[in-house]
Amino acid sequence: MLRLPSALPSARAITLGVAVALFLLLCVLPIIYMLGVSFVGGDGSFSVGNYRQLLIDARQRELLLTSTLLGAGTALLATSVGAPLGLLLARTRLPLKRMLRIAFIIPLVVPPYVSALAWILMTGSTGFVASWLGCDLLSAWTYSLTGAIIVLGTSFFPLSMLATEAAAWRVNGRLEEAGLLVASPGRVLWRITLPLIAPTVAAAALIIFVLALAEFGVPGLLRVRVFTTEVFTAFSALYDFGAATALAVPLLAVALIVGILAKLITGERLLATRRNLYPGLVLRLGRWRAVVLCFFTIILAASVILPLSALAIEAGQLERIIFALGTSGDAIFNGLYLSTIGATLTCALAVLLGYGRARSGARLRGLVDLLLIVIFAVPSTVVGVGLIGLWNRPGLLGAIYTSQTIIVVAYLARFVPVAALMLAASVRQIPVSVEEAAEVGGANWWRTFTRIVLPQMRTGLAAVWVVSFIFCFGELGATLLVAPPGESTLPVRVYTIIANTPPSEVAALALLQVGIILIPLALLGFFTGGERGVR
Repeated sequence: MLRLPSALPSARAITLGVAVALFLLLCVLPIIYMLGVSFVGGDGSFSVGNYRQLLIDARQRELLLTSTLLGAGTALLATSVGAPLGLLLARTRLPLKRMLRIAFIIPLVVPPYVSALAWILMTGSTGFVASWLGCDLLSAWTYSLTGAIIVLGTSFFPLSMLATEAAAWRVNGRLEEAGLLVASPGRVLWRITLPLIAPTVAAAALIIFVLALAEFGVPGLLRVRVFTTEVFTAFSALYDFGAATALAVPLLAVALIVGILAKLITGERLLATRRNLYPGLVLRLGRWRAVVLCFFTIILAASVILPLSALAIEAGQLERIIFALGTSGDAIFNGLYLSTIGATLTCALAVLLGYGRARSGARLRGLVDLLLIVIFAVPSTVVGVGLIGLWNRPGLLGAIYTSQTIIVVAYLARFVPVAALMLAASVRQIPVSVEEAAEVGGANWWRTFTRIVLPQMRTGLAAVWVVSFIFCFGELGATLLVAPPGESTLPVRVYTIIANTPPSEVAALALLQVGIILIPLALLGFFTGGERGVR
C-alpha cells in the first residue's frame, strides 16, 4: 500500500523544536531583555545615556583595562602551565598517568572562589607562608590583580591541558613517522607536532581569557574592581538596572569576538574528540625525566596540595567541621538538592540540543557553536540580573521567582550551553547510518533515539551530568542575586559570612564543598577511565 507523506511535523522536529524554544527562553531571552532595557531612559523613552556614561567615565576605562589585564594574564599563565602538561600526558610514557590526569583536573572543578579563600589564608600577613618563613613576603599580593591572576591561572590551566592533549592525539601519526625518517624527534616536535596543535592551544587560551573576564567570585574576594563586580554593585547596591546592563555590554562584545575567533581557529576541531589510531611521535624523557617529575610536583603542590592544606589547617579539628556542618546544614542540603535537579534537567535539555547540533548542516553548526560559546561566556552576574528583570513579575513568573525554582533556572541558563557542546561531541561519534538502518526497519525517531542513540552516549551523559553537578554546586554569581531570602546554597552561604564569621568556620565550609565535589569526580574517573596516554 502506498504511504502518503504526512503534512504534520515529525516527532524529531517537535522534540527538537521544544528544546530550542526552552533554550531561547532560559538562556537567550534574559540577555536580549537586558540589552533592550539598557536603551530605556528614566522616563521610559529610548536613551543611550547608559552607554554615553560608559564611554566618558574614566572609571569605566580603568575597569576595562583591569578586566583585560586579568583575562590576558590568566590566559598566559594557564597556557604556560597547561599546554606543556597536555603535551607530556599525550606523548610520553609516565607511570600513573591516569591518576595524574585526574589530579590535575581537580583545580578546574574546585570553585575559583574556594581557591581565592585558600590564597588569602596562605599569603596574608598572618597567613601560613608568613608563619612558615618567619617574615611577610606575599601579603602585598594577597588582595591584588596579581593575586587574582595567579588564582584564576591555577584554576583554569586544566582547560589548556585537556585541549592540548586532545589536539596532540588528533595529529596524524603518519606525518610524524615520515618526519622521524629524516629528522630527530625534537625537530619533528617543533616543525610538525607543535604547529598542528597550536590552533587548538590558541583557542583554549581565548576561552580562558573570556572565562577570566566573566569570573565574579575571585575578583570580589580579592577586592579587584572589574566589570563583573561593578555589575553586581550597580544592581544589588544601587538597583540601577540600566547601568548594570550597560556595564555588561563590553563583556558581551568580548565574548562574541572571542567566540568567533575560537570557531575560526578550530573549526570542527572544537568538538572533535576521536583519537588518531597512528600515534607517531613518543617523547623519550631520558635525563629529563627528573625535571618533568619535578615540574609535575610543583604544579600539583601549587594548585592542589597547598590550597587544600591551607583550608584543612585553618578548619582545624574535626569538631569544627562538624559544627560548621550543623550551622549550615540547610545551605548544604539546598545545594545538593538543587544541583542534582539542575544537573539532571541540564543534561535532559542539552542532549537534545547537542543531538540537533551534531545532525545539522555545516553552516548551521558553526552558528550554533558560536551562540553556545557566547552564551556560556556571559558572566554569572549578568545572567542573574537578566533573570531578575525577566522573571520578577506577577503571576506564574513571580511564583517561580520567589521559590527555589529560580535557582534551578539560573543553573540552566548558565550551564546548558556548555553541556550541549559536550554532548554534541558524543553524538558525533555515533554514525548516522545506525539511525538510518533503524528507520528502514520501521522504528520511529523517538524509539531510535531512546533505544539506540542514548545507550551509546551513556559514558558521555554520565560525564556531562557530573560536570553539570559540579558547576551547579559551585555556582555563585547568579545564585547570589536570584536566591530568595532564606534559600541560600553553600557557595552563597560561604560568600555572605566571610566578613563576620571566624575564618575557621569559613574554611571548614569551603573544605566541605571541595569534598562533596571531589566524590563524583573520583567516581567518574574510576568507572569510565581507561588509560588514555602513551603506554
